[in-house]
Amino acid sequence: MIKKFINRILGVKKKAPSHHKPVVLGAKDHGINPQLLSSNAIRVTQTLQDAGFKAFVVGGAVRDLLLGIKPKDFDVATNATPEQVKKLFRRAFIIGKRFQIVHVMFGQDLIEVTTFRGASAESAPKDEHGRVLRDNTFGEQHEDAVRRDFTINAMYYDPASQEVLDYHQGIADIRNKTLRIIGIPEARYREDPVRLLRVVRFAAKLGFDIAPDTREPIQIMAPLINNVPAARVFDEMLKLLMSGHALACLQQLRKEGLHHGLLPLLDVVLEQPLGEKFVTLALAGTDQRVREGKPVSPGFLFAALLWHQVLEKWNAYQAAGEYPIPALHLAADDVLNTQTEKLALQRKIATDMRDIWAMQPRFERRAGKSPYKMLEHLRLRAGYDFLLLRCASGEIDAEIGEWWTAFMAADGAEREELLTRKPKAEGDSQAPKKRRRRGGRNKKSTPAEGSPQ
Repeated sequence: MIKKFINRILGVKKKAPSHHKPVVLGAKDHGINPQLLSSNAIRVTQTLQDAGFKAFVVGGAVRDLLLGIKPKDFDVATNATPEQVKKLFRRAFIIGKRFQIVHVMFGQDLIEVTTFRGASAESAPKDEHGRVLRDNTFGEQHEDAVRRDFTINAMYYDPASQEVLDYHQGIADIRNKTLRIIGIPEARYREDPVRLLRVVRFAAKLGFDIAPDTREPIQIMAPLINNVPAARVFDEMLKLLMSGHALACLQQLRKEGLHHGLLPLLDVVLEQPLGEKFVTLALAGTDQRVREGKPVSPGFLFAALLWHQVLEKWNAYQAAGEYPIPALHLAADDVLNTQTEKLALQRKIATDMRDIWAMQPRFERRAGKSPYKMLEHLRLRAGYDFLLLRCASGEIDAEIGEWWTAFMAADGAEREELLTRKPKAEGDSQAPKKRRRRGGRNKKSTPAEGSPQ
C-alpha cells in the first residue's frame, strides 16, 4: 500500500506486462482435441522440427481448435526462412510481395507457412495514409505474436508437445467472447485497413463482442479501405460472405458503418421490401449450404446481392425504349463495371453472374422448344435456384417456379402436357409485349439470349 502511494506521488507509472514470455498451457488446460488437427499440418511442423527449427500451428486454426471447431485451413509459423522451408518440401512455393510466405502442397491440401515476423521497421515502405506496402522483416516468436492482429489469433500450438503458447491473453478473451486488437487500434488499422473488415467477420462469425477500444476508431477510419487494392478487398469480402454467417456479417458491416463503398447501393437494396427479402433469403441459403459442407458459388452469391440494382437499371432502360434483352445486358454492364472498380470481380465470377441474370427472362418462355433448350444450359441449376429466390421473395409469381420444378422433374409425356398449359402469368412479361410492338428486332435479340450457353 505504501509503495503504491509513493509511486503515485512520484508519478511512477505501473510497468506494462512483458509479452516476451508466453503463458504456456498443457493439454489438460486448453482441452484441444488432437483429432481435429490436419495430418498434413502435423507433417509440416514435424518436418521443420526434425530439421532443427521451431514450428507451430498458429492463428485462426488454434482459435478454432480451442473453440472445439475443426479448422478449414491450417497455417504454420516457424523461425525457418522461406528459402529454408522450400528446401524441405517437394511441392513448396514462395509467394507474396508485402510479406513472403510459403505454400506447401499435399495434393489439393495447402498448408501456409510463414516465418516469424519481426517488429515492423520504420523504414518499411508505406503509402501516404500509413498502410504498410512491403515488410519482409523476420524476427523472434514474441515479435511475431505482436504483429498478429487480434489476441485470439496470436496463439501457437505445438502438436508434438500439445502445448499452447499464449502471448496476449488470447485464452481469456476466447473465454470471455471478446474480440480485441493487439496494440494501438488506430495504428493497427492504419497499417492494414483490411483489419477493419476482419473485425466484422470474426465478431459476426464467432458471436464475440468487439472490445470498446477496438470498436471506437472503426467508423472514423472506414475510408482507409478505399486505399487498399481492390483484389484484397474482394478476397476479404468473399471470406466474409462465405463464412457461413454472411447475413450476420452484412448486418455487422452496417452496424459498424463499413458498408458504404464496398457494395454500392447495398443500403438502398436492403431498405427496399423486395430487395431486403431477396438478399436475406439468398444469404440464409448460402449460410445453410456452408454449414452443411456443400459447395457455394461466388458467382451466384454476388448475382443475388446485386440483382436488384440490375433490375432497377433494366426497367429504366426499357422505359427509355430499349428492347428487353439488350436492356438487361446494358444493365448488367453498368452494375458490373461499378463493382469491378471496387471489388476486382474475377472474370469467371462476372461471367457466372451475367449467365444467371441473362437466363431469367428465358424462364418466362414456356412454349415450343425454348424450355427444352433451357434444360441444356450449362448453368441451368444456378439459374433455376435464382428463379426460385425471385419467386420466394415475391418479385414474380410463384407459379413460374412451380412450373419449372415440375418440368425439370417430368418425363417426356408429362413435359408435353405441361407445355400445353396456359401459364397464369402469360402476357405479363415485358419481353413478349415489347417484341409484339417492335417485332422487327426479334431476330437480333435471339443471339443475345443464347450467348451465355
